[in-house]
Amino acid sequence: MIKPFVLLSKNMIMFLYRALIRNRLVISGKKLIAGIFRYLMLCAGRLWRLENDRDYSGRKKIIMRGKQVSGRAMLVLCLASFLAGSLFCASRMTWTTQPSSDPNKEAHQFPIISNKLKKLEASVKQDCDHKRKLVEGKSEDDMMGEVTKTHQAIQSLDKTISRLEMELAAARANKRLEGQVKLDGASNNASPPKQKAFVVIGINTAFSSMKRRKTVRETWMPKGGELKKLEKEKGIVIRFVIGQSATPGGMLDRAIEAEEEEHKDFLRLNHVEGYHELSTKTRLYFSTAISIWDADFYVKVDDDVHVNLGMLVTALASHRSKPRIYIGCMKSGPVLFHKGVKYHEPEHWKFGEEGNKYFRHATGQIYAISKDLAAYISINLPILHRYANEDVSLGAWLIGLEVEHVDDRSMCCGTPTECERRAEAGNVCVASFDWKCSGICDSVERMKDVHNLCGEGNGAVWNVDL
Repeated sequence: MIKPFVLLSKNMIMFLYRALIRNRLVISGKKLIAGIFRYLMLCAGRLWRLENDRDYSGRKKIIMRGKQVSGRAMLVLCLASFLAGSLFCASRMTWTTQPSSDPNKEAHQFPIISNKLKKLEASVKQDCDHKRKLVEGKSEDDMMGEVTKTHQAIQSLDKTISRLEMELAAARANKRLEGQVKLDGASNNASPPKQKAFVVIGINTAFSSMKRRKTVRETWMPKGGELKKLEKEKGIVIRFVIGQSATPGGMLDRAIEAEEEEHKDFLRLNHVEGYHELSTKTRLYFSTAISIWDADFYVKVDDDVHVNLGMLVTALASHRSKPRIYIGCMKSGPVLFHKGVKYHEPEHWKFGEEGNKYFRHATGQIYAISKDLAAYISINLPILHRYANEDVSLGAWLIGLEVEHVDDRSMCCGTPTECERRAEAGNVCVASFDWKCSGICDSVERMKDVHNLCGEGNGAVWNVDL
């Protein structure tokens, strides 16, 4: 009976040795008790089987020779062996208890782990103390200053990303244009670098609008040397935008060329003029302008609208740090279904049932977009859909983009009462026109009167700090 007891005790000691000494494990109290209980039960069961083992014929098997030892004595010897092994291994291992929910009870761990934890706690505490001292050492104004600086840094980063995206789009557009030039057999000389500007203002005009252009030059638009000075010192570029006639080199084209020779204030587009081609003209204007000038904003305005340049530049400057800006008097007019009426929409079915309205977009008399949007229009020129109305077309091109729509009601003041009243109050309008005429009614005769009543005063634009 001694031999099985020795085998069981040896197995239990080997288990404890592997678990606690060789593998350097940390065993919880519950697991340890469960293991001891399992081996004790195994020991008792083996002894019981040895004493009571019988063969199938009912005869007692003879297992071994010698004097039998009782089961109680075997159990006592097992416990004694376990206690002896525990005392022998106590100096080489560390017992731990199950993690307690009480945070004040510290678990006993290996010395190496304990030292690491102590160093980590000291490091975290030192870092927290340092940050707390930094915060406590600053006043509320200093904290607000830090918040403001962080906000400005985020805005600057957003603007930089937008600028890089715009430059990439512009580079692609220029590459496409260069490829078209080579296909046309034109000169392969490198194009001149783009001119830096703050804003490019394109005044939409037609071959029949020579008198309108004259009144604009005599009122709110500088001319001659003043125009060049404004462009050089303030970065404000102003051009009349016009395409080609249906008969190239004809009388209409020669008249524009003579006017350009005198005033040097035209931007010619590779486009055949026509009222129903305004959407195409708008696309080409932005694409052509961004290929010549590197500006922050691009403005389109009709030649029968009065503009206060100083107020326009000031309004644009307030949005200079923002990417993807679309500024104008936002509206949502009805979709006109019936043929023969002005502003009829042939593709009315795309906007739903009869009586529906357009999505929000800037009215076509005057609006502005930032250069990243102009670059987007330039690079996607061939696939931008054109609706009958150019302001609807522009709104459609931008409606699906991450664009900030700025509804500036000072860009659509009525004449003469509204703009005059605001001018007297010191709140001068950016632009003025009559809604019923989609511009100043009889602008050739009335433009000077509107300028005198609603103008910001001569030289106001020179006082704007950009």
